[in-house]
Amino acid sequence: MNSLRTVLSRLKTRHLLLFACSWSHISRVTILFSSAVLLSGCITYYSGSAPAADYYYINPNKSLSTIGRVAIIELDNNSSYPAISNDVIEKLYQALQKKQIFGLTVVRQSDSLWRSLQLDLNSQYTLDQISAIRETLKCDAVLLGTITEFRPYPHMIIGLRLKLLDLRDGQLLWALEQVWDSADKTTEYRIKDYFRSHKRSGYAPLKEQLASVSSLEFIKFVSYEIAETL
Repeated sequence: MNSLRTVLSRLKTRHLLLFACSWSHISRVTILFSSAVLLSGCITYYSGSAPAADYYYINPNKSLSTIGRVAIIELDNNSSYPAISNDVIEKLYQALQKKQIFGLTVVRQSDSLWRSLQLDLNSQYTLDQISAIRETLKCDAVLLGTITEFRPYPHMIIGLRLKLLDLRDGQLLWALEQVWDSADKTTEYRIKDYFRSHKRSGYAPLKEQLASVSSLEFIKFVSYEIAETL
């Protein structure tokens, strides 16, 4: 009888130990999961404080402050909205001008100077062609690119592929490729941060709503984010 009680006691002790170990493991997993959720929430909330570095490149061996003047060439437009090109160029010019890194000028593709070069915006240029661009446009670098997509509804989407080319030696100074979708939660948080930081108090709610429906306001936000990567 005593032997049976000893066996049962040992079994009971073993089960309690197994339960304690299992609960300890579950507790650790729960704590880790909760911490991850809280940390993830913090990261998401503050995601608008600085542009993510995974969608642009900046040459670490170059200083943009040495660039005297940049010519922004009118972007190619692969979307179904040709009129949007003017808005993108205008807002991009304004955003870059506020950075005061270099002088800026806008060159339309219909400009006689650009047409005289007979170049494709999406081509790789030879050193002779790069030298010709610099001499013709009187600048140290050119900003080239494409509007890869644009959709004003059911929610605003714009995609851009851009590059800044040093005409002094043909090297790439900076490049960016990204799609901004107003329905994306991370983008929505950044839009809210943008209007809180750049608009007068009392107007934020209206402006936040406007950014989701107005192409001009959305392009202004996108242009600001682009300028902040330089």
